[in-house]
Amino acid sequence: MTKWHLSRRSLLLGASGVAVAGAMLGRPRGAYAAGKLSVGFWDHWVPGANDTLTRLCREWAAKEKIDLTIDYIPSQGNKLLLTIAAEAQARSGHDILAMNTWLPGSHAERLEPVDDVMKDVLAKNGPTNPVVEYLGKPDGHWRAVPATPGSQMKGPASRIDLLEEHAGIDILAMYPPDGPATPAAEQWTWDALLAAAEKCHKAGFPFGIGLGTTSDNVDTWGSLFHAFGARLVDEKGNIVVKSDATRAALEFAKKLAAFLPGDAIAWDDGSNNRWLISGKGALIFNPPSAWAVAKRDAPQVAEKVWHHPAPTGPKGRFGPYLPYYWAIWSFSPNKSAAKSLLAHLSTREAAEQLVAASQGYDIPGYLSFNDFKTWNEEGPPRGTLRHYPPTKDQILSIAAAPAPHKIAEQIYNQATITKMIARIVQGGDSIDKAIAWAESELEGFMRG
Repeated sequence: MTKWHLSRRSLLLGASGVAVAGAMLGRPRGAYAAGKLSVGFWDHWVPGANDTLTRLCREWAAKEKIDLTIDYIPSQGNKLLLTIAAEAQARSGHDILAMNTWLPGSHAERLEPVDDVMKDVLAKNGPTNPVVEYLGKPDGHWRAVPATPGSQMKGPASRIDLLEEHAGIDILAMYPPDGPATPAAEQWTWDALLAAAEKCHKAGFPFGIGLGTTSDNVDTWGSLFHAFGARLVDEKGNIVVKSDATRAALEFAKKLAAFLPGDAIAWDDGSNNRWLISGKGALIFNPPSAWAVAKRDAPQVAEKVWHHPAPTGPKGRFGPYLPYYWAIWSFSPNKSAAKSLLAHLSTREAAEQLVAASQGYDIPGYLSFNDFKTWNEEGPPRGTLRHYPPTKDQILSIAAAPAPHKIAEQIYNQATITKMIARIVQGGDSIDKAIAWAESELEGFMRG
């Protein structure tokens, strides 16, 4: 855990040279002056990203005369998750903690509602994307503020050369470096991906799509299920997994699995990254982390990687989106200062700096923020992130939606979708048997 502390004395000494990023969304200067605040942020994997977040917080603390302490908590080894659980049980710890995906809903009863903060933020920034609202407002109240650091898309990261050579797909003709998607992008369908996967597999460069139980795997197959209109539980809590749409999605998944790496069923969130960096794979579904590491460790791979939207299916083009949040504990002794800091970090100016510091990895949850110049400029190859942010033809999704939050969280965390596929691919189950197993699992989730 990385600690950063700035006392009020040092803040005052250094305040004269600080430039504040953005207006405070209508909050008067000094409205939350003085006091102490402790924050636990996610420890960003991109070098320098934490420094920019620290600077933004320092600017705010100097202005508001707050004695601020920041801890950067890594997600590796579930350290952030364990910290959240321990503080929730002890009702003591940081005032603000970073939380991803389902955690604001899981801890809703222990979190300070932030409807007042979000009213001002939304008035300034415009609406969030629907996944952000679904996860951050599980009971009709905002339980956390959308965070820029860590929020990400998980669309394809493709090898330009391998797709063209072995599958006859010119991905740059669909998603060019100097403009929006062309009409040729309409040809980028799940059927086209299946055909390309078969050809690349035969050529010795299989697509790196895992069938394991971790987030990257669940997100990829969740977007496929959405594209086929397959749902496990509807928004009213009814089990609807037994449907023609689910059968169609599973039939397609069985075909695609035949062209994936032989150990794909055991893959975790690092497996697809390593697969792309090794040069063995022609495509993975992932944010730009694999590409960023390849820039350092395998530049000959990185310079041929292109990020672009997921394929379209019978029900549309669904892009997997995973948001992070900043949440305030209900037991925080300085809620007003916490809300003031989160408003400061939610400005467009702050978000744009954070995106630049992450080398384009971070995707803020506000729809109006999808035009930052960083995504056009990052490389090599220059423009590889131009089509990484959400586009108008994509429907952002999270696996297990639109089920009620508590059920959806279990579907997601128990990897019910990928387990269904694995039972067919490895266990020899028929599609009907796999669906029956899923029905039983879902009934158990609801009893719990």
